[in-house]
Amino acid sequence: MGGLSWRKLLGWDRHPSDGHRHDYDSWWHDSRRRLLPHYHDESLESAIPPQAVTEVALRLRHLIEQCVPCELNPDLVTRPHSKVITTKVIKAAKEAGGKEHGACVVFCLLVNKRWWKHQSLVELWDADLHNLRAVACEVIAKQIIETENDPTYLMHSVLLKRYSIIIDGKPTPPANVVERAVDLHALRVIGSSGYQKCINFLWKGWLVQDEDDPSTFVDYKDKDNTSYCAHLDPDRMRAPMYQNVTQMLFSFFYLTLYTLAMNSVNARGEIDLIEGLLYVFTIGYICDELSKLWKAGHQILSFWHAFNSVLYALVTTSLAMRFIALSAGVDDPIRHQYTTLSYNFLAVSAPLFWGRLLLYLDSFRFFGAMLVVLKVMMKESMIFFALLIVIFIGFLQAFIGLDFAEDQAAEDFYFIIQAMANALMQSPDFSGFDKFSHPFGLILYYCFTFVVMVVLLNILIALYNSAYEDIYDNANDEYLATFAQKTMTFVRAPDENVFIPPLNLIEIFCLAIPFEWWMSKKTYEHLNDIVMAALYSPLLLVSAYFEMRTAQEIRGNRARGEEDDDTIEEWEQMSDHFDFEGDGWSKTVASAKSNLEEDADVVEIKKLKQEVEELKKMIEGLTKFIAGEKGLGNGDTEELKGFDEEGESSGGA
Repeated sequence: MGGLSWRKLLGWDRHPSDGHRHDYDSWWHDSRRRLLPHYHDESLESAIPPQAVTEVALRLRHLIEQCVPCELNPDLVTRPHSKVITTKVIKAAKEAGGKEHGACVVFCLLVNKRWWKHQSLVELWDADLHNLRAVACEVIAKQIIETENDPTYLMHSVLLKRYSIIIDGKPTPPANVVERAVDLHALRVIGSSGYQKCINFLWKGWLVQDEDDPSTFVDYKDKDNTSYCAHLDPDRMRAPMYQNVTQMLFSFFYLTLYTLAMNSVNARGEIDLIEGLLYVFTIGYICDELSKLWKAGHQILSFWHAFNSVLYALVTTSLAMRFIALSAGVDDPIRHQYTTLSYNFLAVSAPLFWGRLLLYLDSFRFFGAMLVVLKVMMKESMIFFALLIVIFIGFLQAFIGLDFAEDQAAEDFYFIIQAMANALMQSPDFSGFDKFSHPFGLILYYCFTFVVMVVLLNILIALYNSAYEDIYDNANDEYLATFAQKTMTFVRAPDENVFIPPLNLIEIFCLAIPFEWWMSKKTYEHLNDIVMAALYSPLLLVSAYFEMRTAQEIRGNRARGEEDDDTIEEWEQMSDHFDFEGDGWSKTVASAKSNLEEDADVVEIKKLKQEVEELKKMIEGLTKFIAGEKGLGNGDTEELKGFDEEGESSGGA
């Protein structure tokens, strides 16, 4: 890895395949954050042979190359009724898979999007063209999803079936459209109605993974069952909606424990019940983070994992300080010292405790959009900090050199660090540099303050403004993408037995360690069901009631011939009482509406062409009539026709 970094640094990594092939392959061959239980075989298979899927992907690539042959205005590709991505192009894309393999077309379009994105990075001279073709893939995929009339086929075959392609002679790990759209951040695909309908079904638990094959999604069989007892099933805790609610409740309880612990400081250093529960919750969360890291690898690491890790490290340090304090006597000053230090570590973690709530509130639109903005701003900040570190080190070395040159001792190191930090926080202090190697120290500090406060901070503000505008221009799609990603974190093959922290400690120490290694699979599953039913009984009693009411609504929708998730809006309540076709209103509307398929100038040209055709027929009829009245010969008639045609051509010119 180090050799590869030096090649990039020295500029030797110039060939498109060098340095990119590893990243490209890792995208396909990663573990995709799957958290499958060890009972299942992880050798999943593609629903369609990978060779056939690859052929469809290459067909679509050739189609997009011909439809977008050069750089165009992106609006020509993305706008409705585009003249580039026409209905003929959409139809041709659907036919790329034929009748047998048509379900994998959307997946292959996402494959092509990844290919074009990769090519835009390795061929910077055509980056705009390749990015535009990647956008065209999304536009076509969205049109195919939204024009599919069979929702069952769309969700089960197009969006949730897993497919593979051939790379280096080997099939890639199977994946579905729902996962790939989230991984590629394909906002147009995620924002399509069919995709969101599928995500909504997954979120509610109406589409669940097969118990015998986690790669296959099936309909929840008791979705329309109005029996209350039928929904008292601990397996319903696998639904993302209920997992999210449970996590939110535990998170609020965790915050309450912290607040009570900080408001009831034990001067003697004992650990009371509140603090004990706080530390038990923390241990449960730490075990959950380590379990995810062990099962899914480093791909699961993200900003929130780093955020939580800092929080848990502070609480764990507080617990360690408390243990050190308890090891000393009651009247020992060391006990008081370490007890105070323990509460200090616990106190400084308060902003992290409250900020942690945002992790579970992103299912609400306001918090979800703001979190996307914060995430993008954090990425943009990396540019600022990269520049700042280089400049900071350079000026720091200059100040230390001046200090050392003056008295052969670097005695003002902490003063220099504090002054530079104050300048970074827009509170510079110039008084200390009056006698600091005068006048070099003062001049250098002025230069540092100017570079940091005027140049770098304004660059950071500009980056933040750009990130804010970019996100809020697509606020709805960004929120839908965040919600889809949150759903997929629960759906991506979760454990069979959902024990949400800190209940995972019960699974680890009361089930897995004493029973799992020797008990049969069937007996162990039955034992887990009993324990989960007991632990989640309060939530199951409430959720079963709401699912029973939802089942009644589903039956009502099916009786009307509507979809299961249909709701009767205000404007639909009286729509059956009027007949717009019979009273002629539909005809009036049809004559008033505009034709969006064609431009206004094209419509006028077609109208003019029709009038010219009518005029031509009138002239031909008039010519025949004159010839019949005067008894002209064939030669005279032909001459007259030639004269008429010449006049028509000159008039047209």
